[in-house]
Amino acid sequence: MSALRFAAIGLNHDHIYGQVNVMLRAGAELVAFHAVEDELAAVFSGRFPQARRVADKREILEDSSIDLIVSAAISSERSGVAIDAMRHGKDVMLDKPGMVTLDQLAEVRRVQAETKRIVSILYSEHFETASTVKAGELVKAGAIGKVIHTTGLGPHRLRKPTRPEWFFDRKRYGGIITDIASHQCEQFLFFAGSLEAEVLSATVSNRANPDTPGLQDYGDFHLRTPDVTGYVRVDWFTPDGLSTWGDGRLFIVGTEGTIELRKYIDVAGRPGTDHLFLTDREGMQHIDCSGLELPYGRQLAADIRDRTETAMGQDHCFKAMELALKAQAIAEATSLNSIQR
Repeated sequence: MSALRFAAIGLNHDHIYGQVNVMLRAGAELVAFHAVEDELAAVFSGRFPQARRVADKREILEDSSIDLIVSAAISSERSGVAIDAMRHGKDVMLDKPGMVTLDQLAEVRRVQAETKRIVSILYSEHFETASTVKAGELVKAGAIGKVIHTTGLGPHRLRKPTRPEWFFDRKRYGGIITDIASHQCEQFLFFAGSLEAEVLSATVSNRANPDTPGLQDYGDFHLRTPDVTGYVRVDWFTPDGLSTWGDGRLFIVGTEGTIELRKYIDVAGRPGTDHLFLTDREGMQHIDCSGLELPYGRQLAADIRDRTETAMGQDHCFKAMELALKAQAIAEATSLNSIQR
C-alpha cells in the first residue's frame, strides 16, 4: 500500500512542526504546504525541504492524491481550513484550539457529520507526552482503582516580545481557556472515561499585562461528570528561571491510589521529562516514561486508511473543545476584571 500523503495549510504556530513530525514518524509523506507569510515559509522549507510550497491553497485542496491536511493557522482561521479540507474529501489534523467560538464548533461538527471525514485535534499534552500516555495505561489497568478527580495545571512562559500581533487579539486566539486549557479538558474526559461532562464555574483575568489588554494571562475552572470532578488552572506566568516553557502537571486521584505527572521538568530533582509518580497500597514509585512509544500518529494513519476511530473518538475530540469554549464563555460572563474582546 502506498504511503499516506499529507500537506500543511497555515504555519502560524510552532506546533505545526510537531504535527508534521507525528505523521512523518508514522510513515506518511509530506508533499506540499501553503503559507502566505514568507518568513514562516522559509523556516518550514528549511526543516522540510521535501515539501513543495504552493501559492494557492486550492492546489492542495484539489489534489486527490493528498489524504490529510494539517494546520496550525491563526486560531480563529483553523475551523475554516478544516471545513475546506473536508468539503474537498480530505481528513484534517488541527493544532489546538481547533475552534475559537461555539458557532465555529457547530459548523465543523455539521460538515464533519455530512462528509464523514476525520477531524482530529492534536492535544499534544496528551498524545505527544509519554507520561500522559503511560498514565492512561495505568488507569486502564486499574492501578489506582476508580478515578474520582483530576487536577490539570498548564503554566506557560509568555515570551511577549516574540509573539505575533494576533496572539494578543482575543477574537483571534480565543481566550486563555480556549487557547491552552482545551488540553486539560481533553485529559479530563479521557481519564474520567465519560463524555457526559459540564462546566461548574470558571474565571479569567489579565493580572499583570495592562499594556496588552486583549491578553488573558490567567484562567481556571471546575468540571464534573456523574462520577468524576476536575480542576484546571492555566496561566502565562512561568518564570524565566525555569529551564523549560512550563511546569505542566497532572494529578489523578483514584479510590486505590494516586498518579502525579511532572510532564516537562522535575523541579530541582531528576533530569529530563515525562516523570510519573505512582502511589498505591504497596508504596511509592517513580516511573521514567521518556522512552515510551507514542501511538497517536500511527493510529491516525490507520484511521484514515480504515475509517476507524482508534487515535481519538470524533465525539471526544469535539467535546473537549466544547468544554473549553463553554468554560471560556462562563469565565468572561462572570469575570470581575475588564477584559478587552
